[in-house]
Amino acid sequence: MTKPPIGQAPGKRQHVEAMFDAIAPRYDALNRVLSFGIDIRWRKRAVALLSDAIAGRPERLLDVATGTGDLAIEALSLAPDEVVGVDISDGMLEGGRVKVRKQGLDGRVTLVQGDAADLPFEDGAFDGAFVAFGVRNFEDLQAGLVGIRRVLRPGAPLVILETSQPTAFPFKQGYQVYARHIMPKVGKAISGNAEAYEYLPESAREFPYGEAFLREMRAAGFTDCIDQPQTFGVASLYRGLA
Repeated sequence: MTKPPIGQAPGKRQHVEAMFDAIAPRYDALNRVLSFGIDIRWRKRAVALLSDAIAGRPERLLDVATGTGDLAIEALSLAPDEVVGVDISDGMLEGGRVKVRKQGLDGRVTLVQGDAADLPFEDGAFDGAFVAFGVRNFEDLQAGLVGIRRVLRPGAPLVILETSQPTAFPFKQGYQVYARHIMPKVGKAISGNAEAYEYLPESAREFPYGEAFLREMRAAGFTDCIDQPQTFGVASLYRGLA
């Protein structure tokens, strides 16, 4: 049987949506535990990387695969008029809506259900966009990247934060043990969902990173693409211009 191209898996959206709905109540706590809190620093760096590529204050920013809205809220540090977060999982979005209300951010952060490949916005509607730990869950990677580029104004930046694979000894070997054996056990213990925390490290192992992912961004029409490995290559930041 022919394997689907990278990022293409029929029915993947429904599977991912149901999985994230199930783990939504514990998602934030698990992120902090499984990343040892480093994910907070990575998100701040994502915002800084986008800021470096924008001249002046952005009016509208987009956060695709926003989850519970952590990056959308962090992006308010750039003083936009509005940040719009989009996710396929309504369970995750509900957690984000609670967070937005508690922090008094209604009107500044808007969370809507949607898919990267079919975003409900006009062409060129945003001054910049983010995706954090979400592109590997796209049903069709190229369709998702092209969909994001469509809603960015010409020259606007897209910043992607995604897991990658360390390549240097001993971090490569240590991370493989952690991802394959420790992460699923901790994820199951806290969330009660073993499948999700088997899927997440497995999807990270199979997903392109570094130059391979930059080629995917260029194929979707992004230019001036760069990558910045984070924490010995456990994650990477990518930036391209629409």
